[in-house]
Amino acid sequence: MSAYHKPDEKTLQGLKDIANKLRIHSVNATCASNSGHPTSCCSAAEIMSVLFFNTMRYKADKPRHHCNDRFVLSKGHAAPVLYAAWAEAGFVKKSDLVNLRKLDSDLEGHPTPKLEFVDVATGSLGQGLGAACGMAYTGKYFDKSSYRVYCLLGDGECSEGSVWEAMAFASYYKLNNLVAIIDVNRLGQSEPAPLQHDMETYRKRCEAFGWNTYVVCGHDVEELCKAFWQAQQVKDKPTCIVAKTFKGKGLSVFKEKGKIIEDEENWHGKPIPKDMKDAILKELESNIQNPGKTIDPELPNEDAEPADLSNISLSPPEYKLGDKVATRRAYGTALKKMGKASNRIVALDGDTKNSTFSETFKREFPDRYIECFIAEQNMVSVAIGCAARDRTVAFASTFAAFFSRAYDQIRMGAISQTNINLVGSHCGVSIGEDGPSQMALEDLAMFRAIPTCTVFYPCDAVSTERAVELSANTKGMCFIRTSRPDTAVIYPPEEVFEVGVAKVVRQSDEDCVTVIGAGVTLHEALTAADQLAADGINIRVIDPFTIKPLDASTILASAKATKGQIITVEDHYREGGLGEAVLSAVSEQPDIVVTRLAVSGVPRSGKPQELLDLFGISAKCIVCAVKKTLAN
Repeated sequence: MSAYHKPDEKTLQGLKDIANKLRIHSVNATCASNSGHPTSCCSAAEIMSVLFFNTMRYKADKPRHHCNDRFVLSKGHAAPVLYAAWAEAGFVKKSDLVNLRKLDSDLEGHPTPKLEFVDVATGSLGQGLGAACGMAYTGKYFDKSSYRVYCLLGDGECSEGSVWEAMAFASYYKLNNLVAIIDVNRLGQSEPAPLQHDMETYRKRCEAFGWNTYVVCGHDVEELCKAFWQAQQVKDKPTCIVAKTFKGKGLSVFKEKGKIIEDEENWHGKPIPKDMKDAILKELESNIQNPGKTIDPELPNEDAEPADLSNISLSPPEYKLGDKVATRRAYGTALKKMGKASNRIVALDGDTKNSTFSETFKREFPDRYIECFIAEQNMVSVAIGCAARDRTVAFASTFAAFFSRAYDQIRMGAISQTNINLVGSHCGVSIGEDGPSQMALEDLAMFRAIPTCTVFYPCDAVSTERAVELSANTKGMCFIRTSRPDTAVIYPPEEVFEVGVAKVVRQSDEDCVTVIGAGVTLHEALTAADQLAADGINIRVIDPFTIKPLDASTILASAKATKGQIITVEDHYREGGLGEAVLSAVSEQPDIVVTRLAVSGVPRSGKPQELLDLFGISAKCIVCAVKKTLAN
């Protein structure tokens, strides 16, 4: 191991000076916006100074360069100190810092990837470390590059379970290229954090999770320099630097008047009062010995390839019409084929791979599969980190119901402009005997509400393969809803699918009702069509393929051809699913009546067909609904 060389006094003083410049920028910016978190910025000033101007290797003029070290500000409310660091690095204009939180400024209240130096949005606390894990895993195992990942957390967010999911993940995978820094400034938003300054308990917790851990004074730049250097020498585990700091550090010039900010409660999220600002800035400026001195960051090693942004094409499906294949199984087959087409495809799962069939991919590409175990929040965050800077095309799968646990991570993924693909199996009552805890009946509503999300709901193996191909090449988040039961292949291998384009799978000139089903219920609709045809009643059957965007034009054309009568049938609750999507699409059209068949009430265990009958979404229920519609 090489020996540690303490930085010279000029460098140390330069880092101290930059820390105080960061404080000054943070105070000015939050005062200009009359909102923000200057005290949270000030506790992290020395940490940020040492990271950005002594430890991290990056190209300051190209923040998103693929070889740069990564930085995630998990305590996103301290955004002004991040913006200040990039101003001192020369990328952000210092004059722009006072535009913090303005409508026409991308320097928002919490960081988003509208800024080139932000990879993932933060601010919903407890999520940054999981994303950092994904970046570090990608750097170590996929890119095999020397870039390192640093994540700054607040002590308050360490009450979030997702932080400890990430801690367990990082140690299990020996992510020695990952450094977490906990800014232990003692104070939360409304009262002190649970451990306050109990640094030994923080140490024991981090070590218990398998992390190499250092406890330091977070305002001592030399201690920080040494700890970050030591972290680089560790080869078999991640490092956590537990930094004892004081909230509002440096903002204490009014002690004799009883107006104290440093280490005092009730200053979270409040700008410095106008009558205190000038004196505080003067004090901070007086601590800067060399105001004109700059420190340039070290450049990164050029040992990662630029991202390949070309489209990924899938070979034609190999199924025959009439084959009985569950769409969840078809997903695994499609993912394996995509893996052969591009080494950018990676898969993640939460210990359900033998049910989601992501194990099919794992068997073929074990080095591109990440087992996230039963930690769905962290799995989504890791996927977002893997997909950052377009380093991978990530598919994460579990039972669709379990994505509800990670909904905040999914919501933040949209703000992060992520391109991850989430695949949820075991949807609806059609899974049968496992019962309601395993049945996804809210997932379409969840994902339809995400503004950047495309929602696929394939009905057979061929459309599933094409959904996987399209999702890999679609900008923004994608959700693919797969089913447990085997269903017949209804499309030939050469069938072409497009996002937002439905398929009319049964039609005639005598159709009297349009029935829209998806997944399992599309097959129930086709069975119902056969039964009705025997009675001389013809219905039009539509497979929407994507629930969002929905093919409104095809639905409207079919509705007009069937005298305005539409029946939707879905293995989902009535709220937020297929039926409401169709209602929204036709809401401005007169003389269209939509009858919705959906799961009502909390279901129970039973055989799949029994449950489809019980909850009114089976073929016989569709037949009854059509006849009732015609009778009316």
